[in-house]
Amino acid sequence: MSFKEKLRLYVLTDRKLAPEIEAVKAALEGGATAIQLRLKNVSTREILEVAKKLRELTRDYGALFFVNDHLDVALAVNADGVQLGPDDLPVSLAKKIAPHLIVGASVYSLEEALKAEQEGADYLGAGAVFPTDTKSEAQVLGLDGLKKIVASVKIPVVAIGGINHENVLEVLKTGVCGIALVSAIMGASDITMATKKMKDLLNEHSI
Repeated sequence: MSFKEKLRLYVLTDRKLAPEIEAVKAALEGGATAIQLRLKNVSTREILEVAKKLRELTRDYGALFFVNDHLDVALAVNADGVQLGPDDLPVSLAKKIAPHLIVGASVYSLEEALKAEQEGADYLGAGAVFPTDTKSEAQVLGLDGLKKIVASVKIPVVAIGGINHENVLEVLKTGVCGIALVSAIMGASDITMATKKMKDLLNEHSI
C-alpha cells in the first residue's frame, strides 16, 4: 500500500475522549491506516513515552504514524512523519531538518494550502470541513472550500473536522484522498466497530 493509500483512514488521538494506547489499538484492529498522536498541554517527555508505544503498535499493523507539532519526538521514535500547523515550525525547515520524514501541513484556507504545497508539504490536512467540538476555534472551510483546495494542489488532501459516518460520503465527493477522524472514532462506545464501519463506507465509495 502506497503512502497516499495509507492516508485513506486517518485517526487522531484525543485524550478527553479515550486513552491513547487502548484506543489506537482498537482503531488499528478496525482497519485504520494512519494514526496521529495529538497531545496538548502535557510535557514533551510524556508525549515521547506515548509516541514510543504508538510507534510499536502502528508498525505491527503496517499503519503510518504521525506526531502532531513535535518534530523532535517524531525523529526520536522513528515516526513516519510530523503534522505541522500554520503556527508551528515552517514546513520548509522541517523538510530541511528531516528530509526522510513525511511532513503534513494543517491548512484552513486555500491560501494556506497553496503556501504549504510551495514549502514542500507531502500532504495537507484541510479543514474544518464541518463545525467540530474537538477544535472549536477552527474556522469552517465547508465542502466548497475543501473542493477548491483539492482542485488547486497536486499533493494529497486529507479532510478533517466534524466528519462522521453520516456525512463522510459528501466529503468523498470533493476528491480528497483520505478522511481524518477524531470524535467519530475516539468518541465511539466501540472504537473497533466504528472504524470498521467507516472503512466499509470508504471501500464502497473508492477514493
